[in-house]
Amino acid sequence: MSTEPQNPEIDPFQPAASDAESGEMVTDYTSSEQTPADRPVDEYAVRQPLGSRQVSLKTAAAAAVAFAIIGGVAGGGVAALSGRLGVVAQVPSTVTVNDAAGATATTAVVAAAMNSVVTIEVASSSSGGSGSGVIMSADGYIITNNHVATIGADDADTSIRVTLADGRLYDAEVVGTDAVLDLAVIKIDAEGLTPIEFADSSALNVGDQAIAIGAPLGLAGTVTEGIVSALNRSISISEDDADGFNFDLPDGTTVPISQDLSLPVIQTDASINPGNSGGALLDSQGRLIGINVAIASTSASAGSIGVGFALPSNVVQRIVTDIIESGSAAHGRIGALVTSVSENTGVAGAVITEVEPGSPAALAGLRAGDVVTSFGGVPIRDQVDITAQVRSHAPGDVVDVTIMREGEAMGLRITLGDLGQ
Repeated sequence: MSTEPQNPEIDPFQPAASDAESGEMVTDYTSSEQTPADRPVDEYAVRQPLGSRQVSLKTAAAAAVAFAIIGGVAGGGVAALSGRLGVVAQVPSTVTVNDAAGATATTAVVAAAMNSVVTIEVASSSSGGSGSGVIMSADGYIITNNHVATIGADDADTSIRVTLADGRLYDAEVVGTDAVLDLAVIKIDAEGLTPIEFADSSALNVGDQAIAIGAPLGLAGTVTEGIVSALNRSISISEDDADGFNFDLPDGTTVPISQDLSLPVIQTDASINPGNSGGALLDSQGRLIGINVAIASTSASAGSIGVGFALPSNVVQRIVTDIIESGSAAHGRIGALVTSVSENTGVAGAVITEVEPGSPAALAGLRAGDVVTSFGGVPIRDQVDITAQVRSHAPGDVVDVTIMREGEAMGLRITLGDLGQ
C-alpha cells in the first residue's frame, strides 16, 4: 500500500530540510510492508542534516548500521538488508521446565508472561507478514506495532490471525492504529485471557534485566535475555529522498512510506530479530517495560547485533488507551522549527530556528536561536530527540524545558498543544 503525502503545514519543531547523502546510519524496515496511514506531515518534518541518526536509503550499500523495523515477512523476504531468511513456524508455545530445582529467575518470568504474548499473521491478496503482540485485557484487546497490524494492507480484504500461546487461533480486527509512534490495537473475540502487567518505564535503570518474548522469524514463544543497555534513546526511520522509503515484498515489489518516524525507545541487548515487532520486553518481575519495535543491524544482516529498541511501557499505555477509547491517539506539539546543533554552541541539543506566533513555544518564551538541552527531564541531543519526546506526550501536558540562550542556561515551562490541530 502506498500512502500519498499530504501538503505539509508550517508546524512545530520541523527541522530544516537537508538531503543527507552520507553518514553512519541508514534506516530500513526489515519486513513490514505497511505505509503509515494518511496523516498530515506534522511536527519536525522529514530530513535531518549530517551528524543526526537518519540518512537516505540511497546510502544503504555503504552504511555500517541500519535501524530496522522488525515485523517478519511470511514466507521469507525479510527486506533489503537481510536477504531471504525463509523461516516460518507457527506452533503452540509452552514453557518447558525439565528440572524445576535448577530453574532460573528468568524461567519464572517467562512462565508468568508467556500466556500474555501472541503471534500475529497478516495477509492480503498481494502480500503477507507476521509479528508479535501483547494481550492488554482479558476480553481480547491486543497491543502490537502499526507496521505489524497493517502489513501489506493494500486492499480491503486484509485479514489478521492471532495465535495464542496455547495454540488457539482467532481472527482479529483492527481497533485503531497510531502511525506517529508505530502502535496499534487489535481485538479478538475471546474472554478469560491473561493480560500483561505494565511496569513504570520511568523507573528503569541502565543495567536492569530485560527479557524479550515474541515470534522472531515466525518462531512463536521465543525467549531472549539481556539488560537495559540505554535509556532516553531516540531513533528515526526515514523515507527515501526521491521515491519514499521502500519495503521489499516477497514478490520483489516495493511499497513506499510518505512519513518519517521519530520514536522514543529503550535500548536493550536482549536478542531481537525480525518477527519480534509488537512483542514484549519484560522486567525481572515479568512486567511489561516496552513493546519491541526495531533493531540496529549491519548492512550484511537484519538480525540482532545486540542493539534492540522497545517503545517504553508508559508511552505505550497512554497511546493504546487513547486508541481503545477513541480509535486514535493524540500527540503533543509546540509550534517551532528546529534543527540539530551545527556550530560550536558549547552544548549538544536542538536549535530553535523559528517559532510560530501564538504557539505553545511562543507562549512559553522560546525564541529562535535557543538550544533545547532537556525536555521533561530527558536529555536532548538533536531534533530526533525533541521530536520523539514531544510526540510521546499528550496535548495539555505541562513540561519543563531547559535551554541555552546566549551562553546561559535557563528553564521554561511549556503547555503542549495538539499535533492533530
